[in-house]
Amino acid sequence: MKLMLTTFATGVALALSAPLAAQDDDPWPFEAGEYVEVTGIKLADGAGLKYAQWLAGEWRANSDFAVEQGWLNSYEILVNTHPREGEPNLYLLRRFPTFIDNEEGERRRKIMSERYQRSEEALQQESADRAEYRTVTSDMLLRKLEWDD
Repeated sequence: MKLMLTTFATGVALALSAPLAAQDDDPWPFEAGEYVEVTGIKLADGAGLKYAQWLAGEWRANSDFAVEQGWLNSYEILVNTHPREGEPNLYLLRRFPTFIDNEEGERRRKIMSERYQRSEEALQQESADRAEYRTVTSDMLLRKLEWDD
């Protein structure tokens, strides 16, 4: 089973690394879709409401702004209703179409810096403060496979 999954994954990776131009003789039934960043969040006991309020406030406002700008396709929050020992309570998903180059990254950083109206030091401190009641346990980058009809 492991060998079959490895072979399939290798085949998909090779197929997606080739040019995406349609070819009549291309046997792969997929084409590369959007990227999905998945962040696992573990909450401290009693911190659910506090973190939910932050997500519903600043995180949502900034995510909505990123969607309006076309930087994100969409975003969502999934709750792990029955987490096993060590698993995250929440998963934050952010879907985006492509990676950006350094120039575009710097342009976006400046836009967001103006939007936050706080120094980088203040933003880092706020992140550190959230670390008192939430821990980022995982961060994955996935790529959606679309059917090549």
